[in-house]
Order: sequence, then structure tokens, then C-alpha cells
Amino acid sequence: MPKKTKTKPTARRLSHLKDESLLDLRLCDLGLSIDRAPLKRRVQRLYDELQRKNIDFRPHVWLSSEWFSPDGIPGIALPFYLANPRLAKLEKSRMLEVEGGSETQCARILRHEAGHCLDTAYRLHRRKKWRQLFGSFSEPYPQVYNPKPGSHSFVLHLDWWYAQAHPAEDFAETFAVWLTPNSRWRTRYQGWPALRKLEYVDELMKEIAGTPAPVRSRRKIEPVSQLRTTLREHYRKKRLYYANEWPDFYDTDLRKLFSDDSRFANRPTAAAFLRSVRPHVREVVARWTGTHTYTVDQVLRDMIDRCKELKLRLAVPERRAKSEAVMMVTVQTMNFLHTGQRRVAL
Repeated sequence: MPKKTKTKPTARRLSHLKDESLLDLRLCDLGLSIDRAPLKRRVQRLYDELQRKNIDFRPHVWLSSEWFSPDGIPGIALPFYLANPRLAKLEKSRMLEVEGGSETQCARILRHEAGHCLDTAYRLHRRKKWRQLFGSFSEPYPQVYNPKPGSHSFVLHLDWWYAQAHPAEDFAETFAVWLTPNSRWRTRYQGWPALRKLEYVDELMKEIAGTPAPVRSRRKIEPVSQLRTTLREHYRKKRLYYANEWPDFYDTDLRKLFSDDSRFANRPTAAAFLRSVRPHVREVVARWTGTHTYTVDQVLRDMIDRCKELKLRLAVPERRAKSEAVMMVTVQTMNFLHTGQRRVAL
């Protein structure tokens, strides 16, 4: 009898599978392609932005397990879940967020990764002025980093002050700000030391405009078609890597305002409440602490995610909760500034 071949599931079939069934599939058996909207359209948007800046180089892209741009290869690996709505939904249920899921966030990450690609393709980090402004590219890459939210020496692009993670990330973030249409970076960063980096990137890109890249490798590292790991194992490892160890006092403070007791099942969720008061809390805490509103927003985002994990609901009157939320976020913001560590991911 002829040997039966295992057919890969179609997008339609994936959409009908429950999480438990999906998790048993291997990544290489998902039958994914990058040549579908909206993912293809998002990549083309990046290429259009590069063209408008007279940059001829186009990073090649492929699907893999995560976002990354490999050392020595001027290309971008895109996470597999962006190629299928059902897989994006699974990513959300497993990781509580879909990194690059929205048009805006995807564009930001693509610009960042394009910065790595241009750096690799033209060997920019070997230049003396690059090293003077950004630091040594060969500096050991950290697993975690301690950002300084008040620093004006770095641009703000991706969350958690990612430019501070490593000189390579500093350059990629600076390039991303420079590439962003209508970013008005000269005005936004006026008076910041980071402006010197942006002006240098502007000079560099004008210099390489229209010139062929010395490094043109089209290799694809860990393409999804070769990944035999099941989705279940993929998420087990991913959750272990990104697991946050939340201090006991954090949960204790949250439970002063919110509860998972069934008596409050009809009350608004804590996450929804914090989202509704977020603009007010962010403004007040920033004013009281002298902290940049961007910093406060990151703390609020983490608190909202933690409330989701604990399935908390509002347990006190909204007026009281609003005023006490301000005090709680103030304390957590100061704790974060003194103890916060962020993982390096991209």
C-alpha cells in the first residue's frame, strides 16, 4: 500500500480547532504562509517607508517562533501567530498579549528590526562614530537590564525604554524613530542628548542611499517549516522564560481594592476599571512624583495584566477605588524605578 502523507491543516481547519487540539500540533505542520494579508501588507508598508527614505536595501522576511534578526543575516523572522488569526488568538490566551498584533505595534517592531538589518547589511557598527555614540556592539548581551526612565540619552520607541538594553538595540530604536513617517524627531528630541544619535543616523542613511549592501545573505534561521516543536511545548518554554515573579506586597495592595470572591461576580473587572481611570491616574501620579507619564503608563499596564491573571473585580465603591488607585500606582511607580528589571527579547 502507498504510504499516507500527513496533510498540513489549512487556515480554515485551524479556525475550527479548540486550544487543546491546536497545542498538540507541531509548528512545522501548521501550513503557514507569509504571503497573505494583512501580514504581507505590513511588510510591504516597511518596504515603502524604506523606499521613501531612498534606502534600496530590503530585509528578507520569514516565519519563525518569535521576532528576531539573526547576527550576520540582514533579515527579519516574524512570529508564526501573525500569519493566522486563530493562532493569534491562541497567543493571546497563552501569553496575555499578541506582540505585533496591531497594525501600529507591528509597524514599530518591523522598523526596529529593519534597523538591525541595515546595521548588519552595511556593517555600520564597525564605524568609529557609531561606537562613540552608541557604544561597543560586542558588549555582552544581557538577559535582563535596568532601565533609567528619566534618561534623555535614548529615544523612546518600543516599550520599557528598550534602547537602553544594549548598544545594538539603541541603534535599532534610534533608526526606528528616524524611519517613522511624520515622527518630527528633531522637534520631539530637541535638547536631548539622543538628538545627536538621530542626526548621525540621518547622516548615515543619506550616505548609504543608493549603494549596494556588502552583506546580502538571504539565509533563514529556524524557519517555521523546520520547527518540529509542538505548540504546547513552545508555550511551556515561552511562559517559563517570560514569567514575572511578582512580590507578595504587589498582590496584597491589589487585593485591598479588588477581589476574586464570587460575591463580586457582577462588579466591573479590575482590569476594566484601571483602564477607565488610566488617563487620570497617569496624569496625577506623574505630577506628584515628577516622573515621565510614559513611566507611569508602563506600571499601569503591568498592574492591569496582573489583575487579569488573578481574575480580580472591583470590591469597593468606584470613587474610593479611584483615589486609592492613585496612591497605589504612586507607590508601585517608585518601587519600579528603584528595582525594575526588564528582559531583553527582540
